[in-house]
Amino acid sequence: MTKQYIQNHKQYFLEKGLTVINSVFSDDEIEKMIKCIQNADTSRDNFRKSDDLFAVRQLLKEIPEIKELIFNDTVKTIIRQLFGEKYFAVKSIYFDKPETSNWYVAYHQDLTISVDKKLEMQGFGPWTTKKNQFAVQPPLPVLENICTIRIHLDDTDEYNGALKVIPGSHTKGIYRTETIDWGTETEKICDVRKGGIMIMKPLMLHGSNRTTNDKKRRVIHIEFSDMELPQDLKWSEKLN
Repeated sequence: MTKQYIQNHKQYFLEKGLTVINSVFSDDEIEKMIKCIQNADTSRDNFRKSDDLFAVRQLLKEIPEIKELIFNDTVKTIIRQLFGEKYFAVKSIYFDKPETSNWYVAYHQDLTISVDKKLEMQGFGPWTTKKNQFAVQPPLPVLENICTIRIHLDDTDEYNGALKVIPGSHTKGIYRTETIDWGTETEKICDVRKGGIMIMKPLMLHGSNRTTNDKKRRVIHIEFSDMELPQDLKWSEKLN
């Protein structure tokens, strides 16, 4: 993966708020990640299992042995060259949208961050607390700084719930979905092959349709930032 190739992706990413890079992980690396997750103790609070969804919150904390599989040399190079030298992981989730799942996700922006405690601070709020985990909507500059990598453990297209996005919408601040002007905005479906990654800005409007082809969609979602939070507030999952 040449520097110029990554630079081309960076330019597109900064302008559109997303880019897709395939063939980042081999089939063998993907199978090792899947085994790692399957072998984990799913009885803990951060594991959620239902007919519609299997999800692991704080994945890198819950299954630390997966870190060396995820952060291979290619991924480290992509993070440094696309995001910046000082970016670190601040949130990690695994989810498996099974073949039978009729999970539909409406267009939205990712507007909250995971933090270690609740503090009354100007510009931070509203807050949510679930099972002693704290999430808050921070000021806009914090959200604008975050970059997300989504590692695809399966081929994903419009028939098994690939993300649909509105390219460029990440530049418009908090963008209420009811104000989307479809006369000027264009929807894009983000096909990603198994072992590929989708890189996106969480402020980009995104959603997904129901699965119609009885195929799995398993994704590892990791958010990165290079900002420290003010006062005594800390990222709950900071990982260098």
